[in-house]
Amino acid sequence: MSKIFTTEITSESIPSDNPIHQRLLKAYVLAQNFVQGDVLEVGCGEGRGIDLILDKSKSYTAIDKIKPVIDLLQRKYPSGKFISGNIPPLTQFADNSFDRIFSFQVIEHIEDDSLFLSEINRILKPGGTALITTPNRPMSLSRNPWHMREYSAEELTQLAKKYFSSVEMKGIAGNEKVMQYYERNKKSVDRIMKFDVLDLQHKLPAAVLRVPYELLNRFNRNNLRGAADELVRSIQHEDYLLTDDAANALDLFLITSKQL
Repeated sequence: MSKIFTTEITSESIPSDNPIHQRLLKAYVLAQNFVQGDVLEVGCGEGRGIDLILDKSKSYTAIDKIKPVIDLLQRKYPSGKFISGNIPPLTQFADNSFDRIFSFQVIEHIEDDSLFLSEINRILKPGGTALITTPNRPMSLSRNPWHMREYSAEELTQLAKKYFSSVEMKGIAGNEKVMQYYERNKKSVDRIMKFDVLDLQHKLPAAVLRVPYELLNRFNRNNLRGAADELVRSIQHEDYLLTDDAANALDLFLITSKQL
């Protein structure tokens, strides 16, 4: 399973990934307060936060496209149901099937984000809640060629309002320790971007950029760890905070509900 890990799919076992792993784990920590009834995770990846959610739910179902990982998760968590498939649509599921739907760091990868949200709404039970996280574009440091797009808080709010009766936008921010890492990272990325005098990161096709992005991103994370190893190792999910100031958060944390 370790072969799937890139800087886009971070691992808790790679020391230089720790600040990002803890940031992504925070969504699952927060989601624990929302778990109820039948739960679906759309885009479960390698199963980062399943341990926090599965036992609290009446039933847990997850879908993702990487079949070897899905098969491994099914063996690891036999009480859950794991499905391999491309999304959207979510035709594997009937209307009004789930009390809670969680989708963390997925929508930015989806070409048809309107279909994605409408499908989540379709399979959510009346009165049910969906949680969606995604990077906050104003805080991104460079183009990510794995993302179809990124959103500001206002953009994602307005999109979600087309499909859900209740939309509440919050964010995941960082404390002083996290922001120290963020600023170090920003300075390092800015130094690398100075060599892109032709602004190729925004001109070249995403597929062309993925290999150099991965190499430079890994190089950068390793350098940050070497320069401030204690800082990189010490960051935990408790250092990330839920905030009402979504516009200045690192990640957007969208809470939506379907009308009864």
